[in-house]
Amino acid sequence: MGVRDAIADRWAEHLWLDYLVAAGAVGAHVLVIRKSGSGDWLSWIDSSQRTDLYAAAAGTVSAIGGLSAIAISIYTAANGERLRAVRQHHQISLRRSWRSLLQGTALVCTLLLTALALDRNKDPLSARFVFEFAMVFAALRFARLIWLFDRMMSVSDADSTEPAPVTTPTRDPDWLRRRQNTR
Repeated sequence: MGVRDAIADRWAEHLWLDYLVAAGAVGAHVLVIRKSGSGDWLSWIDSSQRTDLYAAAAGTVSAIGGLSAIAISIYTAANGERLRAVRQHHQISLRRSWRSLLQGTALVCTLLLTALALDRNKDPLSARFVFEFAMVFAALRFARLIWLFDRMMSVSDADSTEPAPVTTPTRDPDWLRRRQNTR
């Protein structure tokens, strides 16, 4: 197993990393803004444009969340031998991952709607940073969704592309005589 696979496996096992990375990224951005006084790109647009952005993002995240549910349905409908073995041996971690992806979508939508409700002209509550956190977190969760879906589909594809064993019919030397007797 290579370094890349080891990192991906660690990332897959620790769902809390998405929260930590998103908070770290937004925290670093806030620190840069406070120290330098520049880089606050969301303050450059007025409140009505920001709220339109928040609403559009909430709609997009909701649509992707719906597609996630479809992906889960496809996964549960597949029924190959390998996929059954994966489900049998990793059912708890798979259920936890799928559930966290759907819960993450709900959290992001809630955060986006919160930012939409709190944003004002002067933005004294810094709702734009709630939006930034939600978008970074959503990007991380969508990367996780794509990774997990790709892994599950590759297992499913391996089941469906392997040819079924061909059984050679046994030869019955008396079949021609029996067939002629039936006529």
